[in-house]
Amino acid sequence: MSFPKYPKYKDSGVEWLGEMPEHWSAMPIKYLGRLKGGSGFPHDKQGVEGEELSFHKVNSLAQADSKGFLLASDDTISRATAALLGAFVFPPKSIVFAKVGAALLLGRIRLLRDHACIDNNMMGLVIRHDMFCVEFVRYAMTLVQFDLIANPGAVPSLNEGQIGDVQLLIPPNSEQHSIASFLDRETAKIDELVAEQRRLIELLKEKRQAVISHAVTKGLNPHALMKPSGIEWLGDVPEHWEIGPVKRFFALLNGRRIPLSGEERADRRGEYAYYGASGIIDWIDDYIFDEETILVSEDGANLVNRATPIAFVASGQYWVNNHAHILSPSDRNFVFWAERIESIDLFPFVSGSAQPKLTAEALNNLLIAVPPSEAERAEIQQHIVTESARLDALTAEAQRAIDLLQERRTALISAAVTGKIDVRGLVET
Repeated sequence: MSFPKYPKYKDSGVEWLGEMPEHWSAMPIKYLGRLKGGSGFPHDKQGVEGEELSFHKVNSLAQADSKGFLLASDDTISRATAALLGAFVFPPKSIVFAKVGAALLLGRIRLLRDHACIDNNMMGLVIRHDMFCVEFVRYAMTLVQFDLIANPGAVPSLNEGQIGDVQLLIPPNSEQHSIASFLDRETAKIDELVAEQRRLIELLKEKRQAVISHAVTKGLNPHALMKPSGIEWLGDVPEHWEIGPVKRFFALLNGRRIPLSGEERADRRGEYAYYGASGIIDWIDDYIFDEETILVSEDGANLVNRATPIAFVASGQYWVNNHAHILSPSDRNFVFWAERIESIDLFPFVSGSAQPKLTAEALNNLLIAVPPSEAERAEIQQHIVTESARLDALTAEAQRAIDLLQERRTALISAAVTGKIDVRGLVET
């Protein structure tokens, strides 16, 4: 969809903003309201009985609702504590953002829903509501290139003077409201399309997992006769499949593992992958293995929460530390064997609570059901590879759609708040 332009433009005098509509003004952020930094609050002053105010820490900027408001905070303080520490209490609809650290470079601009305090890694702008539309200013501030105005260094930072001198293009008040309403409406449409694509990606992920799990636990023949495995968690398996412990189908190569400390790896940077419990964690100057194997997580929370695969194929030349078991299967159907182990709920076989662990003994004695012939295992592997590629392609297509939608969202906001398009006639008054 194309949008109309304003009848006349003039130079804004701000290089990075270019021309602006003739009746707009370029204005420093400090003229739009009051800039205030957040405060530091000792832990013993947070969450005490009688709390009355939300207290937002810088990491809360990562999430907001569709209108840009910060989500409700679990951290609270009392008004008395805020007064005792000299902390500024920000009113509702204050604009807040990071002023220190990596969060600053992300440029997230949020709103406060209620009276609240913010931590000393953040800054707030209390808008003069009689002259300016806070929603418009929030959209306009998303264009600020924080990385260019921040003090450089290991920990980038920003003060009130630096952000206050940044200029925005400001239309008359009524027009600010029209632009904000237009952007609320249009970005909501885009956000819903993005949400649909993200739901599709989740469904494709679930479908991929279901296809693989069914293939390695039930086979590819829907008419195959089934038999009780005699093992509750295995359930029914194809009648001709074999049931046995992992050690029957794999050789365990843990004796060849060599752990290296972070300091040792720092002195040995190189081109060879260094594997840990959940995949590659570093690159070093030598290798132990020059063959395909299957690595299985030995310890770590991932054994329980399964955020990443616990069984995966390692190939080429690589090094393995002592946090991953190393299995060499009876044939070269590595994808089949890795997915066969990956499909198992390992929670009943994991020991330890503070540090979950799958011991070598527990892994070796883990019972699995597999096709007896290498040919059938190869057929299942090919099915997994083909279906995974198909579903991964659909996932990539959905992700490309998300990227394009987000680019369009950013471009639309930029065009509207800099006057490159005229949306006054596109909203109800």
